[in-house]
Amino acid sequence: MERFTVSYRIFAGSEKEARERAEGIALEQTVEIPGDIVPEGYIREEIVGRIERIEDAGPGIYDTAISYSPDSAGNDIVQLLNVIFGNSSIQKGIKVTGFAPGATIAERFSGPRFGIEGVRRLANRPKGGLISPVIKPMGSTADELAEIAYRCAFGGADIVKDDHGLANQAMAPFRERVEKVSAAVAKANNETGGSSLYFPNLAGPGSDIVANARFAKQCGAGGVLLMPGLHGFGAVHELAGDADFGLPVMTHPSFLGPYVLSEDTGFTHAMMFGVLQRLAGSDISVFPNVGGRFGFSADECRSIAEACRAPDGIGKPMFPSPGGGMSVERAGDMVSMYGEDVVYLLGGSLLRYGDRIAEGVRAMREAVDAA
Repeated sequence: MERFTVSYRIFAGSEKEARERAEGIALEQTVEIPGDIVPEGYIREEIVGRIERIEDAGPGIYDTAISYSPDSAGNDIVQLLNVIFGNSSIQKGIKVTGFAPGATIAERFSGPRFGIEGVRRLANRPKGGLISPVIKPMGSTADELAEIAYRCAFGGADIVKDDHGLANQAMAPFRERVEKVSAAVAKANNETGGSSLYFPNLAGPGSDIVANARFAKQCGAGGVLLMPGLHGFGAVHELAGDADFGLPVMTHPSFLGPYVLSEDTGFTHAMMFGVLQRLAGSDISVFPNVGGRFGFSADECRSIAEACRAPDGIGKPMFPSPGGGMSVERAGDMVSMYGEDVVYLLGGSLLRYGDRIAEGVRAMREAVDAA
């Protein structure tokens, strides 16, 4: 079996201290006992993490690579993430910067079921950026949301997505909303010959996630939205691998901000919103766009998009989906920045069109295609 490797950025006062911290990570992420009592043989030689590299990356910064046996993760995505950054995530001065799965883990975890090509096929959009308006706001009735969805699909949206705040509230209960919005999108498709896909936000306790996803499929949904920061990466992986479900999965960044916002803890933006989403099996990864209200930089956003689409990543390349601050006026800049394989989210800016939402979707389509 080929070992998998995790890259960490360690913040330490000297190389000696950095090596001691790396040795601590290698133990903490596996056997979680002091090095002097690790049993000889298989456990010491295979299970304990191996320090493969320590490099000076600047004052007080050391880039480190530690490899692990696939036996430490088994076939469980949750345990794999636990080995990558379990207990060590509770310690200061350690940030995960990279992940190389190796052949064994890449075979066990196949990544997105559909990826870019599969989603394009379902949306009948063989080239160009995909347009995804978000139906909102929270507090609307299921009928009101269905009307917004109908107008978006009538305007040629590729994906009509629930806002992540639409759950199972009394004003628009999950099942009622999914039934009505699915029917509205189907009606628009029948009238226009379009191929708009509806992605409802999965709601309810963890025990209901798979059942609700299958209910959405029965209603005619074209995919689903999940929040791995709340539902768990395990839920994403389960749905992505469920042949009976068999629809694309879009993941939303809610609750994941603290994992990336610190300079010296957590994950890089590319790891969290690119590598880990793809590892779990997401087909489309939503993340905050540069210039919006969340403060991600252009370089951070580019790194996410690159990780989503990297040809040497796990499984099929997936769609990056920047949201926040997106508008017709910014379409040219966004196409220049992200390229062709991207899903553009349109939220509040689209609602300003009121009853003319279909025109807003068409305007965005024209602006993206022109760019």
